[in-house]
Amino acid sequence: MGCTAERVAEALRAVARVVAEHRDELVRLDREIGDGDHGENLNRGFAAVVSKLDAEVPATPGAVLKLAATTLISTVGGAAGPLYGTGFLRAAAAVGDAGELDAAAVAGALRAALEGVVARGKAVVGDKTMVDALTPAVGAASAAVAGGDVAGVLDAAAEAAERGAESTVPLVARKGRASYLGERAVGHLDPGARSTSLLLRALAGSAR
Repeated sequence: MGCTAERVAEALRAVARVVAEHRDELVRLDREIGDGDHGENLNRGFAAVVSKLDAEVPATPGAVLKLAATTLISTVGGAAGPLYGTGFLRAAAAVGDAGELDAAAVAGALRAALEGVVARGKAVVGDKTMVDALTPAVGAASAAVAGGDVAGVLDAAAEAAERGAESTVPLVARKGRASYLGERAVGHLDPGARSTSLLLRALAGSAR
């Protein structure tokens, strides 16, 4: 089954619930190596997305993603707002005006999101950022397209993102506030990588 605008909206509501459930965890992770506002900022941003969706769901999946992008950019502080907002904006542009998204379109949207995040943040794999989760997720999603459906693509992406997020634990951060800590960032899970894996797991769960 493909993703209509209503299904994409439901997926974003699922993301908002998961972010709210993990708000304290993300706050703790960010306090350990950042400024501690990641969980609160994301929670506020996705709550605002849901509020706008409750008022009106746009007509196409791309328009729903664009609504999420502009809302996150305008309501989420720190680095997360511009990064997630850019990712959603690039995903929206990738799917265009399509009325329904199939597995290939979803994988393409994830790839576009990654390209946007990399362009905005200038991070690469190994820098201990959300890119460490999103990059393997995109690769797994692309590999799952052949013979797969949307749920299968998102499941593969979520599993890869979870492994990618865990891979940040032994890394020295080279981007963001955590980079100021040097070796003291080793042993900590990157909050952006963790939130990326949570988002993708929520999207995968919603697609089943």
